[in-house]
Amino acid sequence: MSPLQIVAAVITLGITLVGVVMAARAVPQITSGFRLGREDKSRGDAKGTRLVTMLREIFGHTRMSRLPIVAIAHWVTMISFIMLSLAVLQSYFQVWDPTFALPIIGHFFLWGWVNEILGWTGIVGILWLIWNRRKNHPGRSAGKDGRKSRFFGSTFWQAYFVELVIAIEIFCVVTLRGLEYALDKTGDGEHADLLHFPLTAWFGEWFTNMGREGIKQFIVVISVIKIVTAMVWLITICRNITMGVAWHRFLAFFNIFFKRNADGRTALGELQPMKVDGKPVTLESLEEMDEDTTFGVGKVEDFTWKGLLDFSTCTECGRCQSQCPAWNTEKPLSPKLLMMTLRDNAAARAPFLTALDASAKAGDDAVYQQAPNVFEAALIGDTGYDIDNPLTAYNPHGPDAVIDQDVLWSCTTCGACVEQCPVDIEHVDHIVDMRRYQTLIESAFPSELGGLFKNLENKGNPWGMAARARLDWAKDLPFEVKVFGQDVESLSEVDYLFWVGCAGAYEDRAKKTTRAVAELLDLAGVDFAVLGDGETCTGDSARRAGNEMLFQALAQQNVETLNEAGASKIIVTCAHCFNTLKNEYPQVGGNYEVLHHTQLLNRLVREKKLTPVTRPGDTPSSVGAASTGRSVTYHDPCYLGRHNNVYAPPRELIGALPGVEYREMERSGMTSFCCGAGGARMWMEEKLGSRINLNRTQEAIATGADRIAIGCPFCRVMLTDGLTAEQSDGRARDDVEVVDVANMLLAAVKTQ
Repeated sequence: MSPLQIVAAVITLGITLVGVVMAARAVPQITSGFRLGREDKSRGDAKGTRLVTMLREIFGHTRMSRLPIVAIAHWVTMISFIMLSLAVLQSYFQVWDPTFALPIIGHFFLWGWVNEILGWTGIVGILWLIWNRRKNHPGRSAGKDGRKSRFFGSTFWQAYFVELVIAIEIFCVVTLRGLEYALDKTGDGEHADLLHFPLTAWFGEWFTNMGREGIKQFIVVISVIKIVTAMVWLITICRNITMGVAWHRFLAFFNIFFKRNADGRTALGELQPMKVDGKPVTLESLEEMDEDTTFGVGKVEDFTWKGLLDFSTCTECGRCQSQCPAWNTEKPLSPKLLMMTLRDNAAARAPFLTALDASAKAGDDAVYQQAPNVFEAALIGDTGYDIDNPLTAYNPHGPDAVIDQDVLWSCTTCGACVEQCPVDIEHVDHIVDMRRYQTLIESAFPSELGGLFKNLENKGNPWGMAARARLDWAKDLPFEVKVFGQDVESLSEVDYLFWVGCAGAYEDRAKKTTRAVAELLDLAGVDFAVLGDGETCTGDSARRAGNEMLFQALAQQNVETLNEAGASKIIVTCAHCFNTLKNEYPQVGGNYEVLHHTQLLNRLVREKKLTPVTRPGDTPSSVGAASTGRSVTYHDPCYLGRHNNVYAPPRELIGALPGVEYREMERSGMTSFCCGAGGARMWMEEKLGSRINLNRTQEAIATGADRIAIGCPFCRVMLTDGLTAEQSDGRARDDVEVVDVANMLLAAVKTQ
């Protein structure tokens, strides 16, 4: 061995030993942190399906594809990182023997092609990612302190460090390929051709003048650089176990494998039941629990192990943040910063919690009893939020909480964060779990929710209206609306149960939609009935406000009524009722076929049972000419679209209206912007930042459409209020209206 090789061997072996020792400490530290979370046995089912889902999402980049160019660059970089790891292994041997090649595949021409293609495309990919991060740096973005950048709040030095390491590694691989070509050519030349070096032979020629010994020494130098760079990366991430931008390369495999739904569906739709000791809490099991039982999440270790894994897997990419309606209207909630804060808090507490757990198991009660108060610190509290610092730092000796109340209650549970996350973090579930603790244990929730809970408990609806008024919407209809218990003894006698919902029964604007749907069903010859005063709120707002016990009471009452009535097919006009009946009632024994009214009406139009014939401007005033217009834009309700993937039926219905021009908003479909009513925000004042409903209304107005079509009464309230505000300020035409798709269809179907 030459002196250079001896020095190189000492350096590489020494730094590798340090890296391995640190990894041996870091990995157990990370995994032991996950074990501090509560158990969750629902993540181990259908392992084969989960494996297929994981491989599809990772190697197909199906979740990354929301940003196509980024996805391509990231895919190339990721595959390069995986495949070229063998190149690092090869470099260890090249330090000792520069002519070394991997056995079997080392001189196989296809292996050379893979190396070179991944090398060059990897260089392009990582340089593009670095440039993209620089281009979208908060310093170059709009908003206060650049908060419009999805990278606002991300740890930039970590991202640049990881990207620089990858760039150096790939450059070294490509350089070594050129040197290997030159070495081979100055030797027997057996493999020095375009078949084995198709993309590096051209610059490999540059090295041939160095002479064979010079080439060997250069190979040793580049191999050392590659190994040292890889080990510096390993040492750095082992010293920073919260470095999500690096650790996600390993943790993402597990996080995706253990996602909520084995088949790959996102963690949207139904909320997970509140659990104690791994079992769902019901009204019956509540009676058997101790008085000191904790509901929800009050400390970071109250999250399940999957929750702790979620936090550690966050890549800080900010896709969730860029889509969040709260963050985009200057509120303190950023899903990304929330995950980062919980991750850092979990990592800070883990060593102490591990020590306490070990002491408790060893019977050292004295040590356990003397634990500092930090272990009882609540996650949520009033910290006097500063808009310049979205999430307060963890302070074990002070009164500040980890997550501010304004952060917690700004969420609309629209699911945009979950839909966008490339590593399947379940933000909404975690937020609702923290709300459950606040509501059920601390009784610390926005004051407006007190009235909501009281009305739901006493009257069975958010408005506190009498049950006997639930049928007022049907007055003066030109046909009789059948009522279960009065006109029909079993719902099996009719085609559908029409679930009117609280808004559809009590809210004046929503009543118009209820009447329109009933008229359309009658015109199409669809036999239906309603429950009348037997209907009670589904409990959507209660559950998302954290009042799980109230939801359970309402849900069990409704399921008992529906099952006794023989319900099997249900039509709803409210996206929130749709989601709750369809996805959450099976948790309490209610299994039904649930259709949103746009789905059924679209089917009836396709089957020619309803035929839109009236063009805008020709509609008789007697049937509501204001319900149609020459141009229409459609707002996707979050709980219809993003949570349940119902995007096409409403648009197809609008497309079936004669003489109507459809205009899509920029944010639509899975990237649609929330109206601001979800997550019980319908019942809370919006005191921070700008109003979400105004933001969305302004986008709808910008299309120039005459009508803003909706498919949910919550959306109708929010967008109508937003439109009224814009019209009063002269920023919108007075003839623009917010209408339900059903109202538009009725206006087009009815003739003189």
